[in-house]
Amino acid sequence: MTFTEFLPTLNAILNGIATALLTAGFIAIKRQKVKGHRTCMVSAFGVSLVFLFFYVLHKVLVRAAHTEFQGEGLWAWIYYPMLISHIILAMVIVPLVIVTFLYAFKGRFKRHRAWARWTFPLWYYVSVTGVLVYFFLYHWFTG
Repeated sequence: MTFTEFLPTLNAILNGIATALLTAGFIAIKRQKVKGHRTCMVSAFGVSLVFLFFYVLHKVLVRAAHTEFQGEGLWAWIYYPMLISHIILAMVIVPLVIVTFLYAFKGRFKRHRAWARWTFPLWYYVSVTGVLVYFFLYHWFTG
């Protein structure tokens, strides 16, 4: 397996780690463990930045080539809406995460919580569906 062939797997692993960190951060704040919450969320952000670097690198190295979905019927009806929503929300989530983080870093926790109510579920969705898209493309329907 070449480096470029491994990149989608690496990206799925990074998305999976981000999902685990988001989950842990959510649990921590629900238990009022602010320091643990902060550590998990900052780590999830860092992992997401590493993911973004390798995702862009993969697109640059592979250029126009892409992996085509091989599923049919009901699976296509599940995959394509998930993919489209994933792509749209992946673009939307970046500024939402930044604004939510800025409120936290400035100590404006009431505003941070208000933004996080929207940011967290969308970020979580993007992270989880990123892993699902990978499995749909590279493992479940590989012909």
